[in-house]
Amino acid sequence: MKLKLKNVFLAYFLVSIAGLLYALVQLGQPCDCLPPLRAAAEQLRQKDLRISQLQADLRRPPPVPAQPPEPEALPTIYVITPTYARLVQKAELVRLSQTLSLVPRLHWLLVEDAESPTPLVSGLLAASGLLFTHLAVLTPKAQRLREGEPGWVRPRGVEQRNKALDWLRGKGGAVAGEKDPPPPGTQGVVYFADDDNTYSRELFKEMRWTRGVSVWPVGLVGGLRFEGPQVQDGRVVGFHTAWEPNRPFPLDMAGFAVALPLLLAKPNAQFDATAPRGHLESSLLSHLVDPKDLEPRAANCTQVLVWHTRTEKPKMKQEEQLQRQGQGSDPAIEV
Repeated sequence: MKLKLKNVFLAYFLVSIAGLLYALVQLGQPCDCLPPLRAAAEQLRQKDLRISQLQADLRRPPPVPAQPPEPEALPTIYVITPTYARLVQKAELVRLSQTLSLVPRLHWLLVEDAESPTPLVSGLLAASGLLFTHLAVLTPKAQRLREGEPGWVRPRGVEQRNKALDWLRGKGGAVAGEKDPPPPGTQGVVYFADDDNTYSRELFKEMRWTRGVSVWPVGLVGGLRFEGPQVQDGRVVGFHTAWEPNRPFPLDMAGFAVALPLLLAKPNAQFDATAPRGHLESSLLSHLVDPKDLEPRAANCTQVLVWHTRTEKPKMKQEEQLQRQGQGSDPAIEV
């Protein structure tokens, strides 16, 4: 029994010595654990470098934004607005004037349908803070709407728009405000803005650099959500409209602007009061441009920036009743 235990102990001892010798030999062999360690160290280094870059970016002052052109360097926008006396006239003109006041380098040509300027419009212009020219011309009786006729039967504002074009061409007629027309060589654009529409100020940014005739959609017009040019590859190829789509220029008055030099170079271009219904815009544009040369604006005519809104005619039954009783509203208070 003692001999057997001694043999077991000796065998265990020899195995242990052999294991120890093997371990000592392996300590001198190359280890394949270095590549993973090097990769981990490189990842840490890259993260530290990225953190240092982000910290440097945070300490760096923000870039100076690009400065917009000075107002004096911008082409002038000449906005032509015909207007006529009615209960909502002042409300419409106040709203429009406050939109126009947001636009730099703008000249408002306000033309009254009257023999002479009225105190209401004169006072509004004087208080507007805008550069303006006040004109007045009465629509001939033969062209005026008759009692009960719908507004679309006869074109309105024809004489007034043509009066403004005459002033731009140096034919005078201003009754107040700036009386001298733009000097030769003036860079500008002409836009016809009725007093009852709604305008985004972004629209005026779109039209300012017009080279010939620029166009865009108009909302809430022609019985549609919007109507306007159809554009393909940056060119006008047709028009989205429902009424008389074969008109030369099926556009709303609010849907185009004309470069001032082009208008001045075409002295015979004006609106025709005898044009068929819906052809008033075409009567001017046909003298100025070919449809294929129209300049699409408003993201290739995919944005609506002007709306053909109309103010509801106020109901004055109570006012009329009080007037019959001699108790009507004070006429000295301007509305």
